[in-house]
Amino acid sequence: MRYLELYNSYDFTIEKAEGVYIYDQEGNKYFDTFAGIGVMALGHSHPEVVDAISDKLHKYAHTSNYFLDQDTERVAELITDPGDKAFFVNSGTEATELALKIIKKKIGEGKILFFSNSFHGRSLGALSVNGFSGIRDQFKPLLPDTIEAEFNDLESLKETAAQNPEIKAVFFEPLQGSGGVQPASAEFVAELNKQIEQNDWILAVDEVQAGLYRTAERYSYKHFDLKPDLITAAKALGGGLPLGAVVMKGEMTEVLEPGDHGSTFAPNPLALRGAKVVLEKLETMEASIAERGEYFLNKLKELESDKIKEVRGIGLMLGIELKEEIPDLRDQAQAEGVLLNIVKGKVIRFLPALNITKFEIDELVEKLKKII
Repeated sequence: MRYLELYNSYDFTIEKAEGVYIYDQEGNKYFDTFAGIGVMALGHSHPEVVDAISDKLHKYAHTSNYFLDQDTERVAELITDPGDKAFFVNSGTEATELALKIIKKKIGEGKILFFSNSFHGRSLGALSVNGFSGIRDQFKPLLPDTIEAEFNDLESLKETAAQNPEIKAVFFEPLQGSGGVQPASAEFVAELNKQIEQNDWILAVDEVQAGLYRTAERYSYKHFDLKPDLITAAKALGGGLPLGAVVMKGEMTEVLEPGDHGSTFAPNPLALRGAKVVLEKLETMEASIAERGEYFLNKLKELESDKIKEVRGIGLMLGIELKEEIPDLRDQAQAEGVLLNIVKGKVIRFLPALNITKFEIDELVEKLKKII
């Protein structure tokens, strides 16, 4: 096989995907509980998204950054507040890279704080603020002047700040995704806000996974009383096609000048057209996402299993933490027609389509009863 396999791929070939279901070439049907890792916000093959992207494709697929696509400003409006600026990239990792460039240009040789179990991408810059030592340390040396503190640990945050007065910015994921669907505690956020105010830190909030209405707010930081200077977004943004963005607020809108950053492919016209449809629909769904998220959370809490340690999450970003790893859990779930995404060995991460129905939630929970 000439393709370098770096993923633990499923052992079947997809024939088609619709809504919350994926079908293989043998005719088997699987419940997709993580929607392309949070990408397919309206489910697979949503007809309005497909039609919009197809319509754009018939006009043109790519024009380069010498042309401002007709959908660029509308999509920028949908992800920003008045006075903000947005710049589009191709992925969440690229959004991290751009945010780092903005920070580095602003703070010079100052240090950047990040936290354990936070995930911001796998490129060299992103790894420099990535809280997973197992995927980070083998590529050292990385960017200098980044420093790690323990997530949700007040003393670690206080000590790190006190011992490193050179810290000028912080990269923060308020609801950790790869870290196990773990929200920041109110006490930790209060201390972080205190440090930001006292030390005049720049706050970059990673909303790649938890943003764009996944938690029933446009961005998850709204649940945490945070006031970011920079926001990174991606995943659900492009309607299934690669698209990321950095939202700049206040002084951050004035940092970059022409020539400081660019991309051949971003913003991709096809992804922009998909983004326009997805975001306009999601903008009207906040209440229903909150309602179905609460319904799903309560259904998961009703599961009677001595294997479950905790059920947690916000909106439709939910997780079941198991007391210990279950060998072959993914294979057991596949045999029941369910595709599970398991992070940190024992946390089942649910990132379903945001238009999942209560009927589909009930169907999934019934299958989970058999699995765990």
